[in-house]
Amino acid sequence: MSWPIEGAVWFAGCGNMGGAILSRWLECGLDPARVTVIDPAPASLPGVRWVAAPPQGEAAPALFVLGIKPQMLDDALPAYAGAVNEQTILLSMLAGVELGQLRKRFPQAGAIVRAMPNLAARLGKGVTGLMMDGGHDAAHAAVDAAMHQLGLAEWLTEEDQFHALTAVSGSGPAFLYRFVAALAKSGTALGLPEDQAMRLAKGMAEGAAALVAQSPDHPDDLAARVTSKGGTTAEGLAVLDHDSAMDALIAATLEATARRSRELADAAKG
Repeated sequence: MSWPIEGAVWFAGCGNMGGAILSRWLECGLDPARVTVIDPAPASLPGVRWVAAPPQGEAAPALFVLGIKPQMLDDALPAYAGAVNEQTILLSMLAGVELGQLRKRFPQAGAIVRAMPNLAARLGKGVTGLMMDGGHDAAHAAVDAAMHQLGLAEWLTEEDQFHALTAVSGSGPAFLYRFVAALAKSGTALGLPEDQAMRLAKGMAEGAAALVAQSPDHPDDLAARVTSKGGTTAEGLAVLDHDSAMDALIAATLEATARRSRELADAAKG
């Protein structure tokens, strides 16, 4: 597997998400000597240059990954605005900050890509939503190849779809983790040792997720295969399905998430 973008790569901010992406790209062939991370809190990534402020007097990078907190963007803009030029692909992971707002702040950037990844990118099992402004076919292809090294990459046709994507795949892992934790907690309440209940819940989630990802069948059909009439699974599903309780809970959870995404987008507009 080779790295598809020629030239230097800069990361502005490298927290949990940025660190996951960079670590995966390094494993996939990105030369660490070409990477500069601009972050006041250095981490241990062999061969990667770590600086507290954007380097001065250097050529603009081929790829500039914007991974700071959205509310920090305008404060950081004077330092970052001069770090890109018409040859630079600006890749933003800023939740809620739309392409138009990014173009307004970085008018000189060649291509601007808005991305919403998730942490499983570290394992090459992530899900990333993408949309691009400007650039050309070669830039689009290079970004597509780089993001597919992180897992599934989906290009959106309308920017408003980011709110739904954020709810489903951006925030979705946190909801799944809570479900796994609840399974383990309930297993302990039923008599299992706490550590064993957690191992069972994690192992179940890993296997079930792998199966649903690889199967061409609908998840409801897979659930039906686990369920025998009058059996234990049927009894549990009856609780989840009563008055569409689970559907209602998930719908309310995703609506709250999408609503917050819209609020962040409005705030970024000023």
